[in-house]
Amino acid sequence: MAERVWEPGDRLPSRAQIGQEYGVGENVVRRAQELLISQGVLEGRAGSGTYVAEPRERVRVVRSSARQRVRVVRSSAREQPSGSPFRADMNAVGRRGVWESRTAAKVPAPAEIAARLGITEGELCVRTTYEFLADGKPVQLSASWEPYDLIAGSLVVLPEGGPHAWAGVVNRMAAIGVTVSHAVEQPEPRMATAEEASLLGIQKAALVTHIRRTYYSDQGRPVETADIVVPAAHCEIVYEIPINR
Repeated sequence: MAERVWEPGDRLPSRAQIGQEYGVGENVVRRAQELLISQGVLEGRAGSGTYVAEPRERVRVVRSSARQRVRVVRSSAREQPSGSPFRADMNAVGRRGVWESRTAAKVPAPAEIAARLGITEGELCVRTTYEFLADGKPVQLSASWEPYDLIAGSLVVLPEGGPHAWAGVVNRMAAIGVTVSHAVEQPEPRMATAEEASLLGIQKAALVTHIRRTYYSDQGRPVETADIVVPAAHCEIVYEIPINR
């Protein structure tokens, strides 16, 4: 059986043709194609067929406590705090990192979120959803939850509004006298939901990395928890671990 090579942009033969050529059933071919689509190797085009995807440079996202330092970036309009780890990551690789956000106050905490924040299910939270862009292209989604009783009435009650907007969780909490001592992250691979795929511009059921992150104060209280979703085909996640000597 001769080996066949398809180049980026090439249209693959039908599943029936591939199955006949390689002596396997169409279901086997379908599952193989779905796996390669989820990995970004192939792409399906509605009404047209399956193609070899054009290679895309993966964005490196560094997860590190070192990224939480307070920095100030000068702009022509005003000084902007840039304590966001995402902005630091994008600056490090020469990309422009921006995000869009939507905040809702006094949202009852679902059971899983309440457990992560150490509060009772239904207690009020401030929920902020984010769409992160690198050079204008979506690369990350996030949904952040903060206990309302912790930040109510303060200047940081709106994560992306007020004098501490764009500063990141660590800097915002410091502004109200709360010292964030550490974060816990739990990454796991899964398939994208239809909504996530639409927002990220990827195939439905493509592989993503889902990171559950929770920040803790030096008193051991969870002060923020978030669900971060990163498309595996477009981003690589690297953990940078500082060594204390």
